[in-house]
Amino acid sequence: MTDRVYPASKPAVNGGAAPAPGIPAAPAKPQLYRPYRPQPAGHNRRRRRYEGPRCSFCCCCFWTVLLVLGLCLLAAIAAAAVYVLYRPHRPEFSVSSLRTATLNLTAAPDGSSTRLITLFNLTLTSKNPNSHFTFAYDSFDVALTSSASNPVFLGNGSLPAFTSNEKAVTPLRAIVSMSSQDLDAESVTSLRSDLKKKNGVPVKIQMDTKVMVSAGKLKSNKVGIRVSCEGFKGVVPPQGKSPSVATVSDSECKVDLRIKIWKLTF
Repeated sequence: MTDRVYPASKPAVNGGAAPAPGIPAAPAKPQLYRPYRPQPAGHNRRRRRYEGPRCSFCCCCFWTVLLVLGLCLLAAIAAAAVYVLYRPHRPEFSVSSLRTATLNLTAAPDGSSTRLITLFNLTLTSKNPNSHFTFAYDSFDVALTSSASNPVFLGNGSLPAFTSNEKAVTPLRAIVSMSSQDLDAESVTSLRSDLKKKNGVPVKIQMDTKVMVSAGKLKSNKVGIRVSCEGFKGVVPPQGKSPSVATVSDSECKVDLRIKIWKLTF
């Protein structure tokens, strides 16, 4: 019989050297299990989603503010250029004559009431000091009051609409009257006190209208203006049939804009 020869060790696996006989093999190192925890895919997306609109809103606000500032700067430059080139001025008004035809303060026989009847003839002058602008006025509402501490309404009237061209001087005439008006006791006392004054009743003329400014083909919207005139002397009841003439040399008229915003007028 043929004897079988058994190898002392197992053959090397995959070409590796076999361990020496008699030496125990080193134990294999255990593998450490580290589970992989992937980050959620929506984490970065959520951050980008919240940062994106915020950045867009800030950029939009920045460019909006920059645009508004730019428009304001352009408007200021254009206004300065117009002022330098054309030198715009407000219209000018003056009172040429103020005549008192009627100024009667009559008490009732029983003393229950006091009536006021007035009639004034007013002559004004409108001047356009501009060389490039034309003023187109609507009709004027004219009111005359005493300018004392307790003002008394003395009458009203009107002036027709007209157009004032460049460097034009336009005479205007109006009749201010009040047919019959019952006055309260305080107004009667104030008016009688003014009639005893040496310079007569201090009166104030107030005119309201709207004006449109045009320069060539350019036209503005209608803007409200108020003309206020005061400083008259000698407003007294007439003697006989001839009206009394007031002194207007010390009178002065000023023009103010009347801008209406909603229900408020400035």
